[in-house]
Amino acid sequence: MTNSQQAIYDARTLGRGKMLTLGLQHMFAMFGATVLVPVITGLSMSATLLFAGLGTLIFHLLTKMRVPAFLGSSFAFLGGYAAVVSMGAQEGLSAAESLPYACIGVFSAGIIYFVLAGLIAAFGAKKVMRFFPPIVTGPIIIAIGLTLSGSAIQNCNSNWWIALLAIAIIVVCNIWGKGMIRIIPILLGVLGSYLVAACFGLCDFTPVKEAAWFGLPFRWEDTAFYVFSDPKWGLIVSAIIAIVPISLATMMEHIGDMCAISSTTGINYLEEPGLHRTLMGDGLATMFASLFGAPANTTYGENTGVLNLTKVFDPKVIRIAAIFAIILSFCPKFSALIACMPASSIGGVSLVLYGMISAVGVRNIVENKVDFTKSRNVLVAALILVLAIGIKYGAGDAIDLGFTKLSGLAVAALVGVILNAVLPGKDYEFGANPEGDKAVDFEINPSLRK
Repeated sequence: MTNSQQAIYDARTLGRGKMLTLGLQHMFAMFGATVLVPVITGLSMSATLLFAGLGTLIFHLLTKMRVPAFLGSSFAFLGGYAAVVSMGAQEGLSAAESLPYACIGVFSAGIIYFVLAGLIAAFGAKKVMRFFPPIVTGPIIIAIGLTLSGSAIQNCNSNWWIALLAIAIIVVCNIWGKGMIRIIPILLGVLGSYLVAACFGLCDFTPVKEAAWFGLPFRWEDTAFYVFSDPKWGLIVSAIIAIVPISLATMMEHIGDMCAISSTTGINYLEEPGLHRTLMGDGLATMFASLFGAPANTTYGENTGVLNLTKVFDPKVIRIAAIFAIILSFCPKFSALIACMPASSIGGVSLVLYGMISAVGVRNIVENKVDFTKSRNVLVAALILVLAIGIKYGAGDAIDLGFTKLSGLAVAALVGVILNAVLPGKDYEFGANPEGDKAVDFEINPSLRK
C-alpha cells in the first residue's frame, strides 16, 4: 500500500467528528483568499462563498470524485474586472452595474477551458501546450500584478499605518509561521489589521447591525442574466475580449495546481481522471459562478498545503469544506461584517498579493529556464509587458477600436500568443520539467515551496 493510499484509508477510519474538523480546517484555509476577491472587486460576498462550495462539488463530480481540490476565487481575473468597470464608467454605468458585464466575460473565459480540454483529449497535452509556453504566460502574469498595483496604493493611502500592519502580519506569518499559520498568512493579515482598525474606531458596523441573519446569497440585479434586460452590446463584446485572454494564465495555474496536488498525494491526476476532466471541472465551476455574479473559480494552493500538512488526502474532506462554505453563504450578517473591512486593510493585503502575482510570473519564467539570449523570447516578453502596462496607464485602461475596446491585458495576451506561434525557435515541451509545470500558483502557499 502506497503512502497516499494509506492516507486515504486512514481518513475513512477517522470518524465523523475528525472528518468534520478537517473539513472546517480546509474551509478556514481557503477563506482569507476567497473573500478578498469580492472585497476588492465589489462582487457579492455571499455568492462568492456559495459558488466556491458549489463549484468545488461540480469539480469533484466531473473528476470522478477522485481529486482532493478546493475551488475558490481566482485572483488572476482582478485586472479584467477592473478593466470592464473602467469601460462601463465611460458608458455612464456604476461599478455595480458594470460587474455583471465582466461576469459575461468570465463566463466566456470558462468556455475556453472546455475548448482546451477538448484539444488535449484529441491531440494530447504536449502538442496543445506548446502554444502556451512560459515565455507567453509568465509575462502575462507579471503584467496582471503590475497593472493592479495602482489600486492597491490608492487603498493604502486611506491609512498607511493599518496597511503596513497588514503587510507586516503577512510577512511574519509567511516567513516565521509554523503549521497552519504559515499556510493562511493572508487571512491573518486581514483579521489582524481589521481588528486593530476596529479598536481605533476606523470601521462603521452599522450595516452589520442592519443585516439579517438569514437570506439568499445573491440578487437578480447582480447576475449576468440581468444585463440582458437592457443590454449594451458594445460593452458585452468589450468585456469578452478583455477577459477571455486572461484564461491563458489561469489555465496554466490550473495545470500547476494539478501537478502540485499530484506531487503531494503521490497520485498522477493528469493521467487519471485526466487533465481534460480537471480543466472541464474548473471551467464549468467558473461559468456557473459567473452567471450568478460570483468570481471566477480556481483550484486553491492553500488547500493543497493543508493536504501536505495533515497527510489526509480523502476528497470527502474537501467536499465537507464545500458544504460549510455553502451554509455560511446564507448569512448576510456575516457578509456585511466582511464588507465593513477598512480600505487600508484591503490595500495592505492587495499590495502583497499583487506583488506576489507578478513574482509568480517571474518564477514561471525562471523555473522553466526560458532562454533570454534568444531574440524571439526577448521580443515576445517585451511586447507583452509594454503593451499591457502602457495601455493601462497611457490609454485609460483600454484602446478604442471603434467597434469594441481592448484592455491592455487582452492586447498583450493576443500579441504574445500570435507572436510566439509565428516566430521560429519554439522549444517548450510540456511535461519535460515537473517543477516548471507547477510554477504558476497565484496563492501564497509556502508549504509547497520546500
